Amino acid sequence: MESEEGSSGTNSAPVAMDNAKVARVLEQIADLLEFKNENFFKVRSYRVASGAIIDLDQPVSEAVARGGAAELQKVPGIGKGISAQIVELVTTGTSTYFDELTRDLPVTVIDLRRVSGIGLKTAQMLFSDFGIKSLDDLKVFADGGGLLSVPGIGEKTVERIKRSISRLESERSPHR
Repeated sequence: MESEEGSSGTNSAPVAMDNAKVARVLEQIADLLEFKNENFFKVRSYRVASGAIIDLDQPVSEAVARGGAAELQKVPGIGKGISAQIVELVTTGTSTYFDELTRDLPVTVIDLRRVSGIGLKTAQMLFSDFGIKSLDDLKVFADGGGLLSVPGIGEKTVERIKRSISRLESERSPHR
């Protein structure tokens, strides 16, 4: 617990959660929900809210400070449930809902969908049947020949996946 000396009044210190970061978390929630085969409309709601935050003409933190969830609900595409999550993100820097989603499903599985040749169903199968949780896992699996044991993946697709992984790795670490 923090001592009172460290606080500067009743307002909590601002959390470094700008519009882009809030939108990114909402997009990740949408991706995780989609991966879990949740309701299409729920997934779309998070994507729409993410876009609304990006398009906001002010810092989301100002809207939260001005009127909290009620203020955010004035923005088209942001409803009651998501507005409360945005308030939590802006004020604490974390999302309880996001944390719940990532308990069983690591956020790194989202990256599997960025690989050319891997769609949602294949990504889900790689995770559930082969324990592939990240691009690094996929690279090891591919390099070891494991992709050929995945139904629907042939040699051409394996080569396309390997090229795509290499491209994604170079984008991820341009200074190496």
